[in-house]
Amino acid sequence: MSKKEEIKLALEEINRGVAEAIGMERIEELVTKFYEDGTTYKVKAGFDPTGADLHLGHTVLLQKLKVFQKHGGVVQLLIGDFTATIGDPTGKSETRKVLDRDTIMANAQTYQDQVFKILDKSKTEVVFNSKWLENLGASGLVALTTLFNVARMLERDDFEKRYKSGQSISISEFLYPLLQGYDSVELKSDIELGGTDQKFNLLMGRHLQRAYGIGKEQSVMMMPILEGLDGVQKMSKSLGNYIGITEPAKDIYAKILSISDELMWRYYEILSDKSLDEIKKMREDVANGSLHPKIAKENLALEITARFYNEESATMAKSEFDNVFKSNKLPTDMAEFEFEDGIWICKALVEAEIEPSTSQARRDIKQGAVRINQEKISDEKMNLSSGEYILQVGKRKFAKVKVK
Repeated sequence: MSKKEEIKLALEEINRGVAEAIGMERIEELVTKFYEDGTTYKVKAGFDPTGADLHLGHTVLLQKLKVFQKHGGVVQLLIGDFTATIGDPTGKSETRKVLDRDTIMANAQTYQDQVFKILDKSKTEVVFNSKWLENLGASGLVALTTLFNVARMLERDDFEKRYKSGQSISISEFLYPLLQGYDSVELKSDIELGGTDQKFNLLMGRHLQRAYGIGKEQSVMMMPILEGLDGVQKMSKSLGNYIGITEPAKDIYAKILSISDELMWRYYEILSDKSLDEIKKMREDVANGSLHPKIAKENLALEITARFYNEESATMAKSEFDNVFKSNKLPTDMAEFEFEDGIWICKALVEAEIEPSTSQARRDIKQGAVRINQEKISDEKMNLSSGEYILQVGKRKFAKVKVK
């Protein structure tokens, strides 16, 4: 393959699934130079450690960073330990609660432990923005605020909505996009990646690099927001429609199989390592009946599960799923709990960690979603006497309980 063909394929891979790119010509120049003389370039992506766990929605960005690493990019993994104390106002209808330093740093460590399931550690620089933002000082911060005006800030969609509806906007929230943009000044990033909801903040980096005269303006690449299991709202832990990358292999596999056939193709395009031609061929095979959509979905579930575990674990997850769902057998591995004689069933379900609350347990019992030893129950007031039980909620949640 000629160098020209290599560059063409590299750019096709980089462009795959991208929602919008600004400064694409510069990205093409950087990739071309890498293939011509080995010169690397800096690709920034920021994560505010406001939560502990990453889900598949986060990995859309991480997968693209991995692609850049393959084609000459050195990833600047920016941990926003300073900006997390403000909270990104993007998409928020009210000011976010301030997190304490210990929580932020614990979350930051968890993020680092998880991202290297995808990224190449040798091609990643982990940086914390407290290093320069804490030293910016009052005069530096005031100077930064002179580079953008309030009218422009209020053009931002979420700020505009809150302002017009009379909802509070703190001054610190106005500072957030400025501080994120200033990170790009300090890091001298060539490219910054983010979700489509981050466009305002990403462009701020270009604006401030120009204002501070660092000799470059970062290109911006925006990835689509991944829909959650419901296929409607964005994947979010708070909405309960997420797939966490540290969840047990059997749960990742089962959750992917639960998505709709239409959403499956969206996941294939954004998350799969298969080529677009391979995916197109599969869609055609499903459409003409030569491939059952369930097989296509099983292949996707195996691929994603193996990504965060390994092929053996993915195969075992499939076997477990087939046993439980197709043969109506019990899982081979279940969490075990011990309770005192007479425990209320709803309390047992919560303490066995298969219901979030006793009120939800009541609702599920009324709807016939709760089983004891594979038999549906309808009495939400029942108490468990001494003995051993298999508690089940729906098709995926099981616990082995011993009542003494």
